Amino acid sequence: MACNHKSSRHRARVAAASAAALVLGTVLAEVPAAAAGPPRGHDVSSHQKKINWKSAKSKGASFVYVKATESHTYRNPHFGRQYTGSRDAGLIRGAYHFAVPNRSSGKKQAAFFVRNGGGWSADGRTLPPALDIEYNPYGRKKCYGLSKAGMVHWIKSFSDEVKRRTGRRPVIYTTTHWWNTCTGRSKVFGADHALWLARYGSSPGPLPAGWKYWTIWQYDNGGRLPGDQNLFNGSMKRLKAFARG
Repeated sequence: MACNHKSSRHRARVAAASAAALVLGTVLAEVPAAAAGPPRGHDVSSHQKKINWKSAKSKGASFVYVKATESHTYRNPHFGRQYTGSRDAGLIRGAYHFAVPNRSSGKKQAAFFVRNGGGWSADGRTLPPALDIEYNPYGRKKCYGLSKAGMVHWIKSFSDEVKRRTGRRPVIYTTTHWWNTCTGRSKVFGADHALWLARYGSSPGPLPAGWKYWTIWQYDNGGRLPGDQNLFNGSMKRLKAFARG
């Protein structure tokens, strides 16, 4: 996922040689990416700036997540144009927030996020708000200096505030290793938070503690669509139902 400094990512890129053909919660088989059936999507930030959304849709994009905010001070200066442009092109779109837990509380960052684009409406075209929580790109403390219990509390505080303000629990974007390391394998969120799993390669691999399946899989940080490449775990009908809540 994109923070302000793309070169700071801690996830190694592995070429996506194939992708899984899936129904919600069940892996059926491994097939070439070009033949994969689930809806394809991508996520973008200020790195992509101006995007040709009609071109992205013609290349197979069904949905997109757009970075809105980071911490409690940064707003993507291109968010409005990206968010509106993707919807105008017919994509189902949503907004995400890049968490920096050592700078302010989960509640404060959630409030900033919702005020600056992280809302939701049950129109079938808006994905639920998403929380991007992963390795710290700004220092050596990969868990931002928080204890495992402190990290769980931070995420819960963010989630509770998003739910209070929008009526929906946020999607959680993370990696299995970061989650199990920094939350102590917490199983608190799996029952009512959709998982957006980041793992570059040919399969999603093991899931973070608490989840039985992923909803979105980010399988590469480059490809036919602008930004990072994603698959939705289900049919287009299920994607629309997920957006409606």
